[in-house]
Amino acid sequence: MFKKKKNNEFENLVEQTKKKEKIKKETVDVKWISKIVAITFIISLIMAFISQTAIPNLSLILGILLTLIFVFIGIFFDIVGVSVTSADEAVFHSMNSRKVKGANIAVKFKKNAEKVSSFCCDVIGDICGVISGAAATAIAAILVSKFHFDLLITGLIITAIISSLTIGGKAIGKSFAINKSDIILYEFAKFISNFYHG
Repeated sequence: MFKKKKNNEFENLVEQTKKKEKIKKETVDVKWISKIVAITFIISLIMAFISQTAIPNLSLILGILLTLIFVFIGIFFDIVGVSVTSADEAVFHSMNSRKVKGANIAVKFKKNAEKVSSFCCDVIGDICGVISGAAATAIAAILVSKFHFDLLITGLIITAIISSLTIGGKAIGKSFAINKSDIILYEFAKFISNFYHG
């Protein structure tokens, strides 16, 4: 009896999903994918160049600071990406009708939540992860040359520390982003409105 009821509930869930898919039938946006791949390539190139040329030539303290900045940028954009998907669009329509600064940008972000979230979490977040990993290698090389530490052990420890900071920061950030999504999206949109008025 219980198994039959469970199967019926699953079948109902499948039917509801099919109805949603019919209502919102999305095709693959080739233009968006091409654009995001190109943007990712350019940003990765710039950030990789900065991390690989700047960090080895910096002092140990500045190298660590620059690496932490990459980690923070990744966490920050992950928070924004989660906020966009979690925020309540109706709030921003109401604010937009009262001509509140940044509300129109927030509405646009919310209407394109999947793309904005993909850009923030996947493009910026993943690039920062890769670059901070490369920076970890550079920091390990600095430590080895200055203090004659073992390269393998130093590299593993530095990489583990940076990974822990990134994952821990994103875990805390996600909870914060879900609870404060409307405020975060509004503040971010208000900031962006200083540069874009579309």
